Amino acid sequence: MITRLRALTAAWTTAVPVLAVVLLIFTWGRDLPVAVVVLVTLVLAGSVLAAVHHAEVVAHRVGEPFGSLVLAIAVTVIEVALIVTLMADGGDKSATLARDTVFAAVMITCNGVVGLSLLVGSLRHGTAVFNAEGTGAALATVATLATLSLVLPTFTTSKPGPEFSGVQLTFAAVSSLILYGLFVATQTVRHRDHFLPITRQGEVITSDGHAQAPSARTARTSLGLLALALVGVVGLAKGVAPTIESGVEAAGLHHAVVGVIIALLVLLPETIAALRSARRDRVQTSLNLALGSAMASIGLTIPAVALASVWFSGPLVLGLGATHMVLLALTVVVASLTVVPGRATPLQGGVHLVVFAAYLELAVSP
Repeated sequence: MITRLRALTAAWTTAVPVLAVVLLIFTWGRDLPVAVVVLVTLVLAGSVLAAVHHAEVVAHRVGEPFGSLVLAIAVTVIEVALIVTLMADGGDKSATLARDTVFAAVMITCNGVVGLSLLVGSLRHGTAVFNAEGTGAALATVATLATLSLVLPTFTTSKPGPEFSGVQLTFAAVSSLILYGLFVATQTVRHRDHFLPITRQGEVITSDGHAQAPSARTARTSLGLLALALVGVVGLAKGVAPTIESGVEAAGLHHAVVGVIIALLVLLPETIAALRSARRDRVQTSLNLALGSAMASIGLTIPAVALASVWFSGPLVLGLGATHMVLLALTVVVASLTVVPGRATPLQGGVHLVVFAAYLELAVSP
């Protein structure tokens, strides 16, 4: 019975990513009727689940924190490609697209994913335990990147409006790449043990121990299918974006809601993977996914749009407004207080979720 279930899982997680890419080829850049939108949405949901499955296979093969890093970078690279493509087609109306997408990713991961992971982990196991050293280093990097890239442009005076000058944008891009590269080296080489799950006695867990690791061939296959699934997720999300935009306008909601919905769809694979890790009492893995995704979103998006802006004719607005800066500051303060003890109760998870709910509410009613 177990063998049959495994064969069935392998079959559909192989077929759905391929189907998603085929569907993407036939629907890219076209106006979709309602029936096709429904089909795209179903395949999109299947691609999310397939991506989570293949990410877990790869993670089990390479171990932590490499598994979390693979998923975070894969999602972000495709997300960056999507942002650059939309900015190239959008003209002046896409001036704030990079800022809105990056900030949405930060709020979703640092409050939504972190809050859900802490809540699930603490409710299931009493308290959620994690390594404060590694998580604190990740949070400090995210806070620095967000401030340099999204807050400072609001206060600079070299150009009118919340924009960087050419020199300032170059500095922000180079700094983002350096900080992200330094963090990855710290996470995977010099202080890898700081980012591994720990027991309730504080001992590092070096292996899952619950199943035999997949073969190298299986892991390579899953890595390729993971890439296909993520291409399908992001591409199909872009395909249903006009329908989402029409629905948002019909409901009388602010246009920023569209960006939030798209960001939620793109980050759904990481969210599900983080919750599964929290259920297995591997909250450190959940936090690696959440903060790693936020960091990759800033550290890779800002350099990419900085380079692409050379060919764009429109402005590149990166500076946040006052309301979003308050939410970012509150997120950093709350996350810092959560990280320091190295363990969390449902209260900490609830606090992060309330901050995330406030962000969603202000997106709907600014």
